[in-house]
Amino acid sequence: MKEYRHTQMGYLMLGITFMMMLIFLGLSLYVPEGVESGIESIVMILVLFILLSFSTLQTIVTDTYIKIKFGYGIFTKQFLLSDIASVTVVQNRWYYGWGIRVWFWPRMNIYNVSGFGAVELVLKNGKIYRIGTDVPQELLGAITSRLHN
Repeated sequence: MKEYRHTQMGYLMLGITFMMMLIFLGLSLYVPEGVESGIESIVMILVLFILLSFSTLQTIVTDTYIKIKFGYGIFTKQFLLSDIASVTVVQNRWYYGWGIRVWFWPRMNIYNVSGFGAVELVLKNGKIYRIGTDVPQELLGAITSRLHN
């Protein structure tokens, strides 16, 4: 079966990154003469690097695993399909936030870059994971078609 691959854009995160770039650019133009600005440049690059790391979420489903990757791959996570007990489409609450989240009630890990749609994976060991996506039915179909093979 052909591998499923989808990348969700985090437009809010991209917007924040763009705004931060403008702010840093503006601040760098107003540095008084004689003041060393090396530290500011390092901080600026670090902040932009972190923001861009969480601007997209790519989800890949193969015949053996589900893999998620934030941005250019600074964070990845993989789930074996054989470890999945159930999978459903869910809506995250607004206060769950975006990024990588550990939620304590109900106990679960959330991976999300934008919006509230997600697919919830319940593993055989009882752990719960939510993968955010703007096409939850597509992702559900890609996973369930492989679970039933």
